[in-house]
Amino acid sequence: QVHLVESGGGLVQAGGSLSLSCAASGRTFSSYGMGWFRQVPGKEREFVAAMNWSGDNTYYTDSVKGRFTISRDNAKNMVYLQMNSLNPEDTAVYYCAASTFRYSALLYPQNYAHWGQGTQVTVSS
Repeated sequence: QVHLVESGGGLVQAGGSLSLSCAASGRTFSSYGMGWFRQVPGKEREFVAAMNWSGDNTYYTDSVKGRFTISRDNAKNMVYLQMNSLNPEDTAVYYCAASTFRYSALLYPQNYAHWGQGTQVTVSS
């Protein structure tokens, strides 16, 4: 089992940056692939970024490529999402999640068994 807690969300102006962190508890953290998803009220949760359990594969949704970077530090039980050049369309609740799947399976929320509570990111124009 793994418990996830996101932090780092907040209000930022368009063009600014935010760094999200996900603290994980659990002895088997390093065996999980990790992903970031986001959700706007009234819409489905959407994939943002993911990293394979070993850290040797990363995936991004097209709208964030070149702007967001996912990383992890298994020794510290931490996952990060660096978000640059933010725009109002990035406004959402961001969730980190853990999966026992790998590679492209990490693009799909149904393949994640553990989720954090979410952190709000608001980008003003």
